[in-house]
Amino acid sequence: MKVFLKKYWFELILVLPMSLYILGFTIAPIFQSIAMGFQDSGTGAFTLDNYKYLFGRPNFIKSITNTIFTALVSLCFQLVLGLGIAMVLKTAFKGKGIVRALVLMPMGIPTLVSGVIALYIFGSSGYLNEVLFRVGLIHTPIDWTSGGMRGLLVVILADTWKVLPTMILLLLSGLESISGDLYEAGSIDGATAWYAFKKITLPLLKPTVTMALLFRAVDAFRIFELPQVLVGQSIPFVATYAYEEYSMNNINASGAASTILLAIILIFAFLYIKFIDKGEGFSVSE
Repeated sequence: MKVFLKKYWFELILVLPMSLYILGFTIAPIFQSIAMGFQDSGTGAFTLDNYKYLFGRPNFIKSITNTIFTALVSLCFQLVLGLGIAMVLKTAFKGKGIVRALVLMPMGIPTLVSGVIALYIFGSSGYLNEVLFRVGLIHTPIDWTSGGMRGLLVVILADTWKVLPTMILLLLSGLESISGDLYEAGSIDGATAWYAFKKITLPLLKPTVTMALLFRAVDAFRIFELPQVLVGQSIPFVATYAYEEYSMNNINASGAASTILLAIILIFAFLYIKFIDKGEGFSVSE
């Protein structure tokens, strides 16, 4: 141990501030929230009453289904759309730099501002209703953010617009790491574009897809700002429900809801790696 400290003392000093930051502002609050979820609000004794309270409320069950549905649909939509745009941006064409800048522009817009922009589009007096009214498809305004499936789709579209640049960047970096010699060899052997995509692009891109999906899944499941701005309490999500419990000074129930959200994210990551990725993405990258 002394030899290790003597050899890497400078590196340890460099990583120490970030390590303390992660410990103090990420790991410690996570364990504190988990502990609070199992504590009685009055005595602090171990109890499961907070979880019984949450699962006894219909809105909390709805928040779980809404969160899972929105996250899975968003991930699938963003993966397909992001991969398509990344493949286009990989090719050479005139004005490529301008297109890339436009595609990445939503990254610089705060999430709350993105929600307000979405309201200008999907609000009852928004641009979408105006367009539909002018072409004669509707005669009365539609409240797209009132709740139900329409509200969920609005949240999905707004979230996709905001985070799609991140997915594109990750997938584009993976695509550009694939050697062009492989495609040239495939074309010499008579491989079609679809065959090259299926046998060359997808297998070699699997580590990047795994990283991108797991990275995005964390944000997708804990989505908070956009639902708060767009649909409010009409469509509950686990993160917004935990905030509501906290705002009502029910801190222990909020901690229990946050713990359930953490469990959902971990279960998704485990199931994806176990049954879909099957460890191949990590093994290829290693």
